[in-house]
Amino acid sequence: MMAGFEHGTRKYPRSRSRTRSRTGPDRATLGTVGLICAIAGFFVLGIILGPVAIVCGWLAMGRSWAGARPIPAVVALVLGAIDTLLAIMWLAGTAGPGTGLL
Repeated sequence: MMAGFEHGTRKYPRSRSRTRSRTGPDRATLGTVGLICAIAGFFVLGIILGPVAIVCGWLAMGRSWAGARPIPAVVALVLGAIDTLLAIMWLAGTAGPGTGLL
């Protein structure tokens, strides 16, 4: 007889004490990380750091547009979108016809 299958010691594996909270410092940290990625994306690797800033900003906002929005999260989201658009425009401009890619 196997010990783990009959009488489990963990009846509620997703109880409050076992899951991480979505409020507090996690959102603030994600907002700050997104803001740093967005600002750095203007100088280097905008095509990578822009989407990272968008995702961090979105997660820091709680994955919704409703309710209170922390300022760093919104700024990270907007600057990340601008980073991504500028990087795509730059890549499209350098990969246009007549630039001799091959």
